[in-house]
Amino acid sequence: MSASWNDFDWRLIHDGPQSPALHMALDEVITDEVAAGRRPPTLRVWEWASSAVVIGRFQSLRNEVDPEGARRHGIEVVRRITGGGAMFIEPGNTITYSLSAPESLVAGLSFEQSYAFMDAWVLDALRSLGIEAWYQPLNDIASKAGKIAGAAQMRRGKAVLHHVTMAYDIDADKMLQVLRIGREKLSDKATQSANKRVDPLRSQTGLPREAVIARMVDTFRQAHGLRDDAVREDAMARARQLVQEKFGTTTWTGIVA
Repeated sequence: MSASWNDFDWRLIHDGPQSPALHMALDEVITDEVAAGRRPPTLRVWEWASSAVVIGRFQSLRNEVDPEGARRHGIEVVRRITGGGAMFIEPGNTITYSLSAPESLVAGLSFEQSYAFMDAWVLDALRSLGIEAWYQPLNDIASKAGKIAGAAQMRRGKAVLHHVTMAYDIDADKMLQVLRIGREKLSDKATQSANKRVDPLRSQTGLPREAVIARMVDTFRQAHGLRDDAVREDAMARARQLVQEKFGTTTWTGIVA
């Protein structure tokens, strides 16, 4: 039986900066807690401690990332548990969030329908900032000026994990030195082309990153209710363990020394 957003007691986690690998682990731990009924459905807003490339669960590291470019710019490469494409992350230029909810929230929906459903509140937030944004199948948020965000999603146990990375600003030159994908398409006038393909929220709103995040959180709270929360210490300990055993390992990421 399907549920609605307002059937749940939503919680907000918005902690200080965390390492890229710990963010990957927290998504797994929090979603598993929601699946087991140990945690209410949760919106987590990420703060990044360092730059990263996040590749999808099924992507080839060799095909996606230039290891020399990543090393030169001090960019960590991590792999998430969801599918989808590679994301280039810089702390001040990125807005990332996760939703971990009972699977009943998306019961009966196809993957395409569930992507649109899980991002509807964000479209409302963006429109309130003057951006005419829409869902672009399968997993993008777009506007007339270009792509704004990319999403990834998975059903895990009795829960659904949906997370989104939004471009607040972008260093297109650096991105092209780190990611292999799209180099052929962007070989001519690379920076200008990249900026057309991904249009940052900063250029569309003129607002500080923190103000955009605050509007997003307020929009969610007004629509569905949201109470401030934090990661419990036992869950954080489990996430740190997963970094050591999984997300921080070359076996998981696919990096060959």
